[in-house]
Amino acid sequence: MQEKLIDAPQFRNRHLVFQSRKDAGRFLASMMDSYRDHPETMILAIPSGGVPVGLELARNLSLPMDLIITRKIQIPGNSEAGFGAMTMSGKAFINRELLDMLRLSDAVVDKQMEKVRLELDLRNARFRNNKPFPNLEGLSVILVDDGLASGFTMLAAIDMAKSQGAAQIIVAVPTSPLSSIVRIQDRVDKIFCANVQDYGSFAVAAAYRSWRDLEPEEVVEMLRQAGLCE
Repeated sequence: MQEKLIDAPQFRNRHLVFQSRKDAGRFLASMMDSYRDHPETMILAIPSGGVPVGLELARNLSLPMDLIITRKIQIPGNSEAGFGAMTMSGKAFINRELLDMLRLSDAVVDKQMEKVRLELDLRNARFRNNKPFPNLEGLSVILVDDGLASGFTMLAAIDMAKSQGAAQIIVAVPTSPLSSIVRIQDRVDKIFCANVQDYGSFAVAAAYRSWRDLEPEEVVEMLRQAGLCE
């Protein structure tokens, strides 16, 4: 894993290391300067939280950017937690260990998955105007989010990028538990993560001094200002 993971040792196991998602994106860009103006390279950000991080990476590294729409499958009654994630094509990545612990019925699981399918379509329309997904054949793709929790949403994004022909996949996130990095490492070429936590409980929000969920309208406005959404 040491060959794949590039982190910032001064941030290991620390909290509140970034002021905001934009600040985190700028720091990631400083870690990834070798990708500046890199040919045949594209940034794909996962909305919502990955958008401001990805926009800063794109600006600082002078790389094109689009969105990759994946979504966690929420645990009923807990909007912040999921038992897996899904791609736009409907392919699901399930945290089987967690699902067994939750003891949800098949009917409840199916209902939650159907909600995600509808949400994915809504997000693609809202954030990407239903544009065709970019041709990734032969490209190096940098997948961006504001942090990994369980890592299943990123697993879905990795699978989608591979299915579209990406030649190399790099994951760039400001913060993650080591366990989630281990979960995705065999499926990617490199992982840039500034703030790695290798023990104790983990929350993406703990890496940020200023943190809140982004409203869809805010994300659309960010994308409009960057010329990525009508």
